[in-house]
Formats: sequence, structure tokens, C-alpha cells
Amino acid sequence: MDHSNMDHSGHAHHDMTAAPSLTTHSGHEGGHEGHMSMAMTFYFGYKNVELLFTGLIINSAGEMVLACLGCFLLAALYEGLKIGREVLLRRSQVNVRYNSMPLPGSDGTVLMETHKTVGQRMLSPAHFLQTLLHILQVVLSYILMLIFMTYNGFLCIAVALGAGAGYFLFSWKKAIVVDITEHCH
Repeated sequence: MDHSNMDHSGHAHHDMTAAPSLTTHSGHEGGHEGHMSMAMTFYFGYKNVELLFTGLIINSAGEMVLACLGCFLLAALYEGLKIGREVLLRRSQVNVRYNSMPLPGSDGTVLMETHKTVGQRMLSPAHFLQTLLHILQVVLSYILMLIFMTYNGFLCIAVALGAGAGYFLFSWKKAIVVDITEHCH
């Protein structure tokens, strides 16, 4: 579609490398009906940085420090939530059945290979809790993604460091599931 004949006099020119500025559709400053122009490159600034909601605008170094601290904690909480859900899942699993199958060994012995099938009941309180925690995890992941998409370097670093700190704090005790084969003589 050719737009060369259209009148563009009502549109403001936006510098996308600087911090976003609040403009309305007519190009005038201010107003509730305005929107933030989205930066398309990373920048390090703390003036006029809109964070997630209209009206939540960072305008000082102190506000940026608090926002970075909040983003850091939110990312660490997200990592903790992921590990916490795994722990709760393991605790709520129930044994459904054991399947044993004799297998001939190479030296004439008989090996019994045992598989344990575990799971949750669909209408159990544990499964409802897992479902609610999953919804919370998805919402947190999207919020963190939107924070990162502000392209503000300070906020992006805070999210990345928070995720790393959360992983460091919560995942070191992650269980490893090992399938054990029993030897029968």
C-alpha cells in the first residue's frame, strides 16, 4: 500500500533510541489518552520510563533502584515457584502400580526390571493447587517478559540477575530420579 500521498503533519517524530516519552495520537505531550512509544534498542536511562501500567512512570534514580529491586525479587520468586512446584508434585504423587519384568542377564542370571508408575488424581486438592500455581507461574513469566521488553538496560539486568539468583538459591537441591534395576539370583 502506497502511503506517500497521505498527510503526516499530525504525527510526531519519535527518537526510538532514547527513553520513551508520553505522547498522544495527535503528537502532543501529556494526557491520559496518550501512549508510550516503545524503544526498539537497549538504553540506560531513568527518566520517563513507563513500567507495565499507564501512570507507573520512573523519573528518578531512586525510583529506578526500587524498580530494579522489585524486578530482581520478582524474577527470583519466579525461579523459586518453578522449583517449589516440582517439590510439591513429588510429595503429592501416588503409586499407581509396579510393573516387573524378568530379563535374562548376560551371565545366566535373571534380572528383574521394575517400573513404578506415579501420578496425581485429577480431582485432588494437590492437582488444583498445582493448577493455580501454574497459572501464577505463567502470569509471572509474562510480566517478566514485558519488563524485559521495555529495553531499559537497568531493568533487563535486574531481571536476568534475579533469575540467576533464584536459580542459585532454589535449584541446588533439585532431585535426580534414578531407575534402579534389581538383581535376583
